Amino acid sequence: MRRTALLAAAAALVAGALVRPADAAPGTFVHPGVTVSKGQLDFTRSKVDAGAQPWKGAFDQMMASKYADPNRTPRPRAVVECGSYSNPDLGCTDEREDAIAAYTQALAWYVTRDERHARKAIELMDAWSAVIRDHTNSNAPLQTGWAGSSWPKAAEIIKHTYTGSWAGSGRFATMLRTVYLPEVINGSHSNGNWELSMMEAAVGISVFLEDKASYDKAMARFRTRTAAYVYLTSDGDLPKTVPSQNLDTREKIVKYWQGQSTFVDGLSQETCRDFTHTGYGLSAISHVAETSRIQGQDLYRTDVGERLRHGLGLHAKYQLGTAAPGWLCGGSLKPGLGPVPEVGHNALANRLGHAMTNTETLTLRGRPAGSNNLFVAWETLTHGDNPA
Repeated sequence: MRRTALLAAAAALVAGALVRPADAAPGTFVHPGVTVSKGQLDFTRSKVDAGAQPWKGAFDQMMASKYADPNRTPRPRAVVECGSYSNPDLGCTDEREDAIAAYTQALAWYVTRDERHARKAIELMDAWSAVIRDHTNSNAPLQTGWAGSSWPKAAEIIKHTYTGSWAGSGRFATMLRTVYLPEVINGSHSNGNWELSMMEAAVGISVFLEDKASYDKAMARFRTRTAAYVYLTSDGDLPKTVPSQNLDTREKIVKYWQGQSTFVDGLSQETCRDFTHTGYGLSAISHVAETSRIQGQDLYRTDVGERLRHGLGLHAKYQLGTAAPGWLCGGSLKPGLGPVPEVGHNALANRLGHAMTNTETLTLRGRPAGSNNLFVAWETLTHGDNPA
């Protein structure tokens, strides 16, 4: 009887593992595993070494950027103060760009195996972890989300692929745990791109820290916000909402959706604001989905993927020049999606086989995709037609 009970318990554990919730942390975290995996890095490196396009051109673009400067001097601050639209900008640009530079140098290290790049990435990460204590003013949560999305991407590559030493890795982890994670983990009631970027940071930080509780919390909040950010007709007459925002009437929802009252597949809560902020949201969705896939749960096969697919498709169509109909934002759109479709296009069109004509056209037209200087960088290089 005892053996039977043990077998039953083992079977239950196996079954539980097989049906692990899509927003639950893996039993063992995969490293490097924030947005880009070792397999993807190896594919990228092989293509650059072979001089193949578009990867070689994307790599050359990255190496010619200010972020790859071997003489870059970090500019850390104890308190980064960011007002609305980064006014005031007391360390905001410096922090974001040093974080992107650390990621850039980490990628350069992986592709070239030139240790000077790894050491520069470490110098940047160590400089900030020695100094920063807080983010303040109205844009503090978003600023923390943006910088906090880039830092763990850099740290994952260095900690788990660099063969030299990184004595300050523990202090860097403490910085992420005490300065960044508390600022982002509880989310935001602002426009949806805020919370999506904050959850991108929280998920990435949780992977680096191997913090399962924070990963679960961030992923659950991400799933709720994604459903409330991109509309699908299967949602019903009105978009889904974040319950704590109390958007409990049609009037409140329409106001929150920038006055838009006609809802179609792929419409975003910020479409009628502008495509730039919408692009931030779609990019963060793709990054979290990519991290989740690396960690063993393919969110692209869930409603997250459907929302991303339709969101990219709708906005790509108008970004490419199709005139807006009168029912959409009063017939007036503000394009400027940014360098954001590579990750989602690769996952949904290349891996899963969805037809995404407009998204593909926009993706190819934008190559090589550079950086938005906030939290997106070099995605043609890392994800363009990458099968890994």
